Amino acid sequence: VGDASLVVSYLHTLGVNHLDYVICTHAHEDHVGGLAGALNYATAGIAYCPVTSYNSKAFSNFVKYLDNQGVEITLPSAGDSFMLGSASVEILAPITYPQSGTNNSSIVLRIVYGNTSFLFTGDIEREAEYEILEAGYDLASTVLKVAHHGSDTSTTYPFLREVMPTYAIISVGKGNSYGHPCEVPLSRLSQAGVTVYRTDELGHIIVTSDGT
Repeated sequence: VGDASLVVSYLHTLGVNHLDYVICTHAHEDHVGGLAGALNYATAGIAYCPVTSYNSKAFSNFVKYLDNQGVEITLPSAGDSFMLGSASVEILAPITYPQSGTNNSSIVLRIVYGNTSFLFTGDIEREAEYEILEAGYDLASTVLKVAHHGSDTSTTYPFLREVMPTYAIISVGKGNSYGHPCEVPLSRLSQAGVTVYRTDELGHIIVTSDGT
């Protein structure tokens, strides 16, 4: 409920009452929990999610508020793309269904705007990273949203080598019980010369681009 309230207040502050695209990366509560509130407050165009059902109250609420608007979940297909204003968005994963675990089912998006690019990785782990690498996508990105809250399940050397971001953002709860972010991915990012920003240290992180 707290997540939902936070998202609603943020949308209200921005004066946003319609969402062209809603992306539920995967069904875990920390990725779907705030969406019911958003959908109760704002209308939605297209809602992407890698599953249409999941046994949790948070996911059921997400589906309920979509139903209230007559919006069905769209299952993403790797390789699909759409425009977001003058930016292009490509869906890179999930490549195969079903995946080994809910985390690896995460939707992965790459957004390109002018000379800048952004890679959103959900909670993918090494298995999904390797699958994305094998698919041969262009992963090079200015900004990487680090997978799985900086867990050592993710951000493998081969994946990071292909992305080679200038900046990395880790979305992670302060004092979380999982020990995220882990030292291993932090060390890899440091060795790659990436500037890291963390929500547990900075709070909300907003990235803007003018295309250059």
